[in-house]
Amino acid sequence: MAELHPRPFIPFMVAAAGIGTFSLMDVAMKDLALSIGTYNAVMWRNCLGALFMGLLFIGTRQKWPPAHILKIHLWRGMVASVMSISFFWSLTKLPFAEAIGLSFIAPVIALYLAAVMLGETIGREAIWASLAGLGGVVIIMAGRLSGQYTNGHLWGAAAVLFSAVVFAYNLILARKQAQVAGPIEIAFFQNLFVAATLSFAAPWFLQPIGAAHTPLIGGAAILSIISLLLLSWAYARAEAQILIPVEYTAFVWAALFGWLFFAEPVTVPVLLGTVLIVSGSLIAARAKPEPVNQVEIAAV
Repeated sequence: MAELHPRPFIPFMVAAAGIGTFSLMDVAMKDLALSIGTYNAVMWRNCLGALFMGLLFIGTRQKWPPAHILKIHLWRGMVASVMSISFFWSLTKLPFAEAIGLSFIAPVIALYLAAVMLGETIGREAIWASLAGLGGVVIIMAGRLSGQYTNGHLWGAAAVLFSAVVFAYNLILARKQAQVAGPIEIAFFQNLFVAATLSFAAPWFLQPIGAAHTPLIGGAAILSIISLLLLSWAYARAEAQILIPVEYTAFVWAALFGWLFFAEPVTVPVLLGTVLIVSGSLIAARAKPEPVNQVEIAAV
């Protein structure tokens, strides 16, 4: 394991770059989901991601994991496939910043899943985190319902909240996975098993990609890998409590990229609601002395 960096500012900035790279990948995936459909965007990105990470896996001479670890990789890949489809589909229905803001509820949900699945105690912090997170969701949804909205917007909000629940479960799985495998191995097998899981629907949904979309799909896969490596480097060299707040710069990137690439405005309810949700997530992070990096998990 790498030693802590003497200057925490450097890992902090590297982590911020990783968050920005991840957010740019989300932009590419939203564009792809709008043009070729969510299924095809996720499927082809993970196919290329498995190829790229497979080359890295072989190039760095990683050991092939035993069967019991492969089972963990397979199960998490199946869970991640559901999470990815629901989240990236929600991006086609909601403004970028709104979807990202709602997704921040996941660490709060993870506290309760940890209590159910791991027998952990629900403390006072978890209750305050829940109230803040729930209040943020209510504000964002109230703002959406008080303005112009369609059934698509409501389904999009439902999809991103569903993905947050699945993502919270994914956090629990990641805690087990991180104890038995490194980031390169995790990224390779997650890309591979997500593609394998989605391949069962290929006879009905898979479409060949044209030359026009290939660079963007390849770019999304590469951005995902770069984000993972940057965040892995940062989290190996600084305490998680220092880096957890930087994860929420994803909302700043989402607001910027949503405005820049999709001309999406950021409303006051989205800002206020996100502040509450982030507050709840930070309280949740304090309740967990060794939190798992949520953005790194999503990036792979």
